[in-house]
Amino acid sequence: MTTTDTTRHVLISGGGIAGHALALQLVRSGIRTTVVERSDAPRPGGQAVDLRGASREVAERMGLMPGIRARLLHELGLSYVDGAGRVFGRMSMEDFDGKGAVAEIEIARGDLDEVLRDRLAAADEAAPGLLDLRYGDRITAIAQDADGVDVVFEHAPAERFDLLVGADGVHSATRRLAFGPEEEYSTYLGGYMAFFTLPTPADVEPGWFSMRFVPGATFGIRPDFDPSTSKAIITLRVDRDPALRGDRAAQEALIRRSLESAGWHAPTVLDAMPAASDFYFDELARIDVPEPANGRVVLIGDAAACGSPMSGMGTATALIGAYLLAARIAETPGDPAAAARRYASDIAPFAEAGKKLMGGGIERMVPANRFEALMSRAMTKVMLSKLARPIVKKMFAANQDELPLPVAEATHAADGAR
Repeated sequence: MTTTDTTRHVLISGGGIAGHALALQLVRSGIRTTVVERSDAPRPGGQAVDLRGASREVAERMGLMPGIRARLLHELGLSYVDGAGRVFGRMSMEDFDGKGAVAEIEIARGDLDEVLRDRLAAADEAAPGLLDLRYGDRITAIAQDADGVDVVFEHAPAERFDLLVGADGVHSATRRLAFGPEEEYSTYLGGYMAFFTLPTPADVEPGWFSMRFVPGATFGIRPDFDPSTSKAIITLRVDRDPALRGDRAAQEALIRRSLESAGWHAPTVLDAMPAASDFYFDELARIDVPEPANGRVVLIGDAAACGSPMSGMGTATALIGAYLLAARIAETPGDPAAAARRYASDIAPFAEAGKKLMGGGIERMVPANRFEALMSRAMTKVMLSKLARPIVKKMFAANQDELPLPVAEATHAADGAR
């Protein structure tokens, strides 16, 4: 695409994967773009991201794959361990042809965001004056009419934009301001999840994502790009407690109570938790926004639809959505509202697929009591046996039916080239 006199000004609320991916494609297409992020700096951490099917194709088209391949996790597979660290079940990437729990292309969320920011910096250098990145600010009010959106910020002066994109996650303020209260779109899925980085324990099996389940919780340690560090992943099956939101001390206390007698590397994980600078904790919630386009305001990523981190599809869907929305805006820069409506139609099947929870959700992932923990262990042994492997492969394949990308005119090359 080429820059034209009809180029408009797009505001993106949220400086994560969805926001940075959208900004990258818009700047490459010659469209003036502002990104506002409430954090003071890019947010590190997060779980590993699988790129398969359409999301991998999008990454290829956007020129991200060289950077992604340079930061691959090279996971060998998923293993289940008991309280003494003994392995009782494995799902190797090789045995499942990269279509099991671990994919061929796996990258930490923070590393993927770094790849996007590197490309965004290159695009900004190639076309200076189009990009405005603002950290440490947020939207407090919006008012739209047929011709644009007036936006009030917490710190910056109020400004008018042609399109506002909410890429601000599960608890989207943009969604609340333009579509209604979070409660109208969010469904609690029965638990909480936490992620953070810790020093790699000496006796963790290199290359394997090792997981243990105990009554009320599962926790795992998976490889990081830097072998000296690993990622802790904790899932808790508990009733919803609104007081936990934003209270790290209460969140850590809940994790400690849940893992205090869990065995294996629970003490290692708990000891590393207070010092983790990338500690993330949130409720497991499904987001359903039936129509993510509302005039001059549109939602992408988790703000529009997600199945919680249990689906493992949030980042992939966000990348696809950003690519498709940017393509539609670039095709009709003079009518961003129409572009938003076309995007909403494009993304619908991907959004629905991204909300699927393989295996039944938290009830299957986290045993409620000791009996369920014993049953989960027995079932895991059976399902990961050579005899049952073809059945499990079919289960994963059914959950990964590849959807074709809609025809969309978009910038495919890296470094701002068209």
